[in-house]
Amino acid sequence: MGRKGPKRHLKRYPAPWFWPIKRKEYKWTVRPVPGPHPIERCIPLAIIVRDMLGLAKTAREARIIIKRGYIKVDGVVRKEPKFPVGLMDVVTIEKLGQSFRVLPTPKGLRLHPIDGEETGFKLCRIEDKTTVKGGHIQLNLHDGRNVLVRVADPTNPVEDTYRTLDTLKLGLPGQELLDHLKLEEGAYAIITGGKNMGVHGRIVAIRELPGVKRRRFEVELEAPDGNRYRTILEYTFVVGREEPVISLPEVGSA
Repeated sequence: MGRKGPKRHLKRYPAPWFWPIKRKEYKWTVRPVPGPHPIERCIPLAIIVRDMLGLAKTAREARIIIKRGYIKVDGVVRKEPKFPVGLMDVVTIEKLGQSFRVLPTPKGLRLHPIDGEETGFKLCRIEDKTTVKGGHIQLNLHDGRNVLVRVADPTNPVEDTYRTLDTLKLGLPGQELLDHLKLEEGAYAIITGGKNMGVHGRIVAIRELPGVKRRRFEVELEAPDGNRYRTILEYTFVVGREEPVISLPEVGSA
């Protein structure tokens, strides 16, 4: 009889390349459960606690810490050690007074320390949008969230200011809409994939390519050090208008 459902185990060698684990020391690692981020773009909570934060020496110790409700993700207590944590998620350990945001770097997804007002919001990219009953707009975000935008006049396109690949600033944990950052020239963005992953800067040009889907359009960014980098819209994540609304690691650091 064939297998029913997805695999429940994961060997270390084929695990995502950016996980900070020793590939040949042990055979198995933590396989994330289905959640807001796919396996190739997330880190299980147990690996974050044990290997990235160093709060535990073993997986068993990490499970105990998580099961006791000491870790919050996006303002919500998560007690599942296999919970997938991904791009722009906010990880908080209240007992230690520490908070981190998951950001892309040249070495993959890493935790960037944050404090103050930054711990109270999250940035989410619009991956898709649909019109629901009543003519209202439902925005589908990169972390699996759905935000309903109610419009007074569904027949008036002027009210529809949202476009795919724009960024929303959401409050945590209530998910209230705080701001809308458009993907346009002059906006500040960070690259989330490709060979220039982790580079951030101002968008100086968006070039449309004939016969190519919008997500594959070419984007040119100017980093704070003056160097220019190229990527595509698929890997472009807006984090501010003229300046970023979140703290970012220096270009080139991991």
